[in-house]
Amino acid sequence: PGIDLVYYGNQRQLEYDFVLQPGANPQAIRLGIGGAKRLRLEHGDLVLTSASGDVRLRSPHIYQEANGVRREIRGRYVIKSKNEVGFEVARYDRRRALVIDPVLAYSTYLGGSGYDQSYGIALDAAGNAYVTGRTISSNFPTTANAFQPTCGLCYVEGDGFVTKINADGTALVYSTYLGGTSDDESFGIAVDSAGNAYVIGETASTDFPTKNAIQPSYGGGAYDAFVTKINAAGSALVYSTYLGGSDAEGASRIAVDSAGNAYVIGNTASTDFPTKNAIQPSYGGGAYDAFVTEINAAGSALVYSTYLGGSNLDAGSAIAVDSGGNAYVTGYTESTDFPTKNAIQPSYGGGAYDAFVTKINAAGSALVYSTYLGGSDAEGASRIAVDSAGNAYVIGNTASTDFPTKNAIQPSYGGGAYDAFVTKINAAGSALVYSTYLGGSDAEGASRIAVDSAGNAYVIGNTASTDFPTKNAIQPSYGGGAYDAFVTEINAAGSALVYSTYLGRL
Repeated sequence: PGIDLVYYGNQRQLEYDFVLQPGANPQAIRLGIGGAKRLRLEHGDLVLTSASGDVRLRSPHIYQEANGVRREIRGRYVIKSKNEVGFEVARYDRRRALVIDPVLAYSTYLGGSGYDQSYGIALDAAGNAYVTGRTISSNFPTTANAFQPTCGLCYVEGDGFVTKINADGTALVYSTYLGGTSDDESFGIAVDSAGNAYVIGETASTDFPTKNAIQPSYGGGAYDAFVTKINAAGSALVYSTYLGGSDAEGASRIAVDSAGNAYVIGNTASTDFPTKNAIQPSYGGGAYDAFVTEINAAGSALVYSTYLGGSNLDAGSAIAVDSGGNAYVTGYTESTDFPTKNAIQPSYGGGAYDAFVTKINAAGSALVYSTYLGGSDAEGASRIAVDSAGNAYVIGNTASTDFPTKNAIQPSYGGGAYDAFVTKINAAGSALVYSTYLGGSDAEGASRIAVDSAGNAYVIGNTASTDFPTKNAIQPSYGGGAYDAFVTEINAAGSALVYSTYLGRL
């Protein structure tokens, strides 16, 4: 009585909430579980064990809303009998409606008997997850349809791997090694609308698997970058190519446009890196330059390929592409002569590094804008995202008390070795929409960012601060240990935190 069960779609998944009208009793709710051999509670989660494996229901999200503000209410699952579950809810305002949101998820190991590390993940329109990384396990889980079912060199050095997991987490669609007989690592992955996976990384193997390659042979040096496109079934390479000169290279990240063209950013120490239609055809100098390369959908040609750097070290860390094919890249630089254009900050700020943000036009023929982003101490940008209007969102870390801020939620440096920062740049690159510190009195680092259709920015990272800025927090207090994760949503104007929470335990 007084309780509605509401079903709805969220991120391509079917979800449901219990909505309790004022005065309704949450203890009246019962969930009957069929097909489970065992029910157990694990760190607040409800785990259902069946013959096909475990299903995990995350600790329920319980809240009330008043005047547009969401207040979290503590609560948990309670096992009532062998096959029946209810909820226990802490004190709340019984004059207002209450929402109990059970969260269904999956969680799984992915690895063999050796060391396994994932570096990148992507999702397709159906909710399938694509994971890539490096393994030294000779028994890493592969599938019958894998184009490379065995490791090229495990135990001592490793191979890359690419794994596709179905939307509900119940099965591997495919899982394959990717490598030759020396060291190989896969750092980034993207997926197109047809389910083809695009993987980048670095390889020391002269027999790395290639197909329809722009560069079929190893360039030289300690490592070459590689770019590989795998069909939707995971059964074949569409193309796979080396990308490198006579010295060392590594590809950092990849983005794909609606036509299947691949955009790659990485770093090179080669003065003969393969270039085409280059904005900067020659090596700038220093230990390495960043590079930006676009490969056509068939993998048969470079659309453009260019160095991006000055006379000192320059490192490319992330890339995004808009609907018009413009590429947005970011990273960090030691060069006081890094190539700039229409710059918000035309000069090097100081310290060991500055971040940079660069927009390249769709033809690869010109910089739309390119700017430093930094204060008088060290900065580095780790990721970039772009919205439908062409605004760029950049995150990273700064040690500068004078980092450029505007319309800042947090205008001052929090403290510790580093603060995270979040910066939004308008489409022309002529102004900061907002730029803010994000941190407490100890160290922070921002590692990933995503942007929704309304322009809200979602940031994750790590913090050692017990006073990290929180709002509407699932976990308002520091969990303990060296670091907690944090998850923060910033509204489109950059004027307020929608929510910000710790995520971690001791």
